[in-house]
Amino acid sequence: MNGSDPLRIIPIRSHDRRMFNFFWNFCINIIYNNYLCLHNRNERHFAHEKGGDRIINRKFAQWIAIPLILIMVTLTGCQAVGGVDVGKAIENNATVKSAESNQTLNIKLEPASEWIDSDDDLEMIELINSLSLNITDAKLKDSKTASIEGALSIQDKKLPFHLSMDESAIVFDVDGAKKPLYISLAGNDALLGLDTAAFEKQIEELSPKMLAFMLKHLSNPTNISVNSVQETVHGESLSLSKLHVEINGEELLALVKPFLTSVAKDEEGLKSLIGDLYDVFYPVIKAVNTVEGAEDDAFAAIVPESRDAAVTAMYGMVKAGLDELLASYDEGLKQLLADTPELKTVLGKDTVLKLDLYLDSAQNIRKQSLDLKVALPASEFLPIKSATLSSVSEMWNIGGTVAVNAVDTTNGVIDVEDSGITPGQFLRNFESDSVIYDLLKNEAGITSKTVMLQTDDEYSGAVDVDGVTFVPVRYLSEQLDAEVKWTKGSDRIVVIDDITGNEVILTLNSDQATVAGKEVRMTGSAFVGRDGKTYVPLQFAAESLGATVTEDDAGWLWIERK
Repeated sequence: MNGSDPLRIIPIRSHDRRMFNFFWNFCINIIYNNYLCLHNRNERHFAHEKGGDRIINRKFAQWIAIPLILIMVTLTGCQAVGGVDVGKAIENNATVKSAESNQTLNIKLEPASEWIDSDDDLEMIELINSLSLNITDAKLKDSKTASIEGALSIQDKKLPFHLSMDESAIVFDVDGAKKPLYISLAGNDALLGLDTAAFEKQIEELSPKMLAFMLKHLSNPTNISVNSVQETVHGESLSLSKLHVEINGEELLALVKPFLTSVAKDEEGLKSLIGDLYDVFYPVIKAVNTVEGAEDDAFAAIVPESRDAAVTAMYGMVKAGLDELLASYDEGLKQLLADTPELKTVLGKDTVLKLDLYLDSAQNIRKQSLDLKVALPASEFLPIKSATLSSVSEMWNIGGTVAVNAVDTTNGVIDVEDSGITPGQFLRNFESDSVIYDLLKNEAGITSKTVMLQTDDEYSGAVDVDGVTFVPVRYLSEQLDAEVKWTKGSDRIVVIDDITGNEVILTLNSDQATVAGKEVRMTGSAFVGRDGKTYVPLQFAAESLGATVTEDDAGWLWIERK
């Protein structure tokens, strides 16, 4: 997100993105793992349609996609409306240094009843529709220091969370966690030999320039208005200007050609922007090529070291590309819509964006209300008519002194980038009766494991002994993330269950075992095979580690742990 994004809570920069990505990836994984994207039925749809591969005008699609995305991000043009300088307001929003804010966000999918063919489809849609995010307190002290507190709701479960960030780390705490999660941001200063801090500052300065360039060439939508209102922001009644914008997919598409035409005529503006991009990214590209051992002459042939030469060359390529695109734009768009008829739905009149921005006298956006409905081409592979994203946010104390609420780390942290942490160890960081534990284990399925093997399989080492399948204890334990402890010369082997932490104690040449302190009898004695590996009955080993064993018609043994 950049500063003009309608869902914006605080200005999102490189470090901030990792905070939101971490949080939202968790949400998406719950949905994806639980329902496997409607059983992955869309795979064959994307591969073939009507017996043949679909061919589209990819070059035109790629060119037109860029301005479409940019227009959706900026939403309105820069022309003044009713005394409100829209461009100035958006630029102000992009350059906020400190602020406090809140936000609510909801998603609603509209099912296409004619394509619903299973309860799983409805369950998937209901799951997504139950998802909501309520951020009650977001604080931005500066570009590297922030905190967010709120709650994620999914179905009838509510998950409070607290996240904070500084220049060294992102720390994420959630209700039910024994220790917060920790993501280090250190160790990147020497990346490719670059001054990372200086690079981030350049990026921060570049963003408003790019935004200003876009706003310069965008026209306002037809349905845009301003009126004076009395609105409450964070409990304070304020006199604000309400900017209302409404645009549908057809109108959005109609803005692209005028935008590209205006850009193509702006030689000075394009060269200036290209020069700014060159100043920021040339050192990075050069450093990457140096690391990869590219020859200086070869690199210079691609990207001239002279700034003026580079700007001239790149402007020529961009201008030629724009001229070529505009010369055949109408025909290309017609062909694109014919080749990809789904776009007629997505970019049709039923896709509607409604946005209200509430601005103060300094042209600061103090409140935002967004409803974005995207019409979808419903089919048996995607039984959804539309998806609607709704959000309301408020901002106050803009540019003021802000003190973030840092997550408490005095009792230690769990480093999520530690590759040695197993799923069970991670899960045991949460109280077993907490919402997060249930979501991680039963919805996201982070401890789910499936192992398949056959008797006399060389890979697994499974063998049949008098009708009982035995398996190397270390092989199966490692497949289920369990830890195996054995002292050389001892007959005693200890297996530690990854999920529960319980111990399974085995004794060589004995059918007696202990599981979580209780003595049990196995269907056969543990033994050391000719290969030097210790074998135990498969059924016992799997069940003692929380898994089940089933056999399919082909003779494959399936070891599954939920």
